[in-house]
Amino acid sequence: MNLAANTVLITGGASGIGFALAERFVKAGSTVIICGRRADKLQEAQRKLPGLITRVCDIAVAAERVALLAWVRTEVPTVNVLVNNAGIQNRIQLATDTESWESRSQEITINIEAPIHLAMLFVNQLREQPDPAIINVTSGLAFAPAAFVPIYSATKAALHSFTLSLRHQLKDTHIRVLEIVPPAVNTDLGGPGLHDFGVPVDAFADSVVERLAAGEMEVGYGSSEKSRLASRAELDAAFEQMNNR
Repeated sequence: MNLAANTVLITGGASGIGFALAERFVKAGSTVIICGRRADKLQEAQRKLPGLITRVCDIAVAAERVALLAWVRTEVPTVNVLVNNAGIQNRIQLATDTESWESRSQEITINIEAPIHLAMLFVNQLREQPDPAIINVTSGLAFAPAAFVPIYSATKAALHSFTLSLRHQLKDTHIRVLEIVPPAVNTDLGGPGLHDFGVPVDAFADSVVERLAAGEMEVGYGSSEKSRLASRAELDAAFEQMNNR
């Protein structure tokens, strides 16, 4: 993948992995648009990385996803790379959880419904551009789930599956479908401090971007690289080790 001369749209790009990817695309010479729910967070990201284009959009709402495409068509019609990065993670005990389903279903909507819908919406936009790509950010937990984040793990497994199917369906087009498979990364995913043990976000982003630029289609890092390449027996052992500590 050529990192330069693109117009890149990144969901959830104001912080964490999304912002780290935005930095690297900008540094390589691409125009980057980030979208998210909170205008203040988008403005903060823009102050840190001048030149970013921002768009307030709640991707949990289908109508706002449709409106995002309409805005792109009018305001930045050269978008040729869609990065489905936005995600949320909740620690849940399924048998005793008291949160409303409306609240819990947001994790499914944002993590899997939205990326599927956005990919379908943007296919024709991308077809019209040079060097188009869809990049889905999944997780090492797509391969060996963490039982304490059951919905998150399931949505990332579903997004990995969808990515494989989308890549196959688009194989006769010039749209490339790529997958980034993070391990635990030191970001605020799930809440501040919960991933302090994770790998540094800059080291992770540097590695995966370098490998995407080299032409790889699916890239992990550290433990997630091991998981995505593991046998079923190795994944079962990893599941037991992670969930029975």
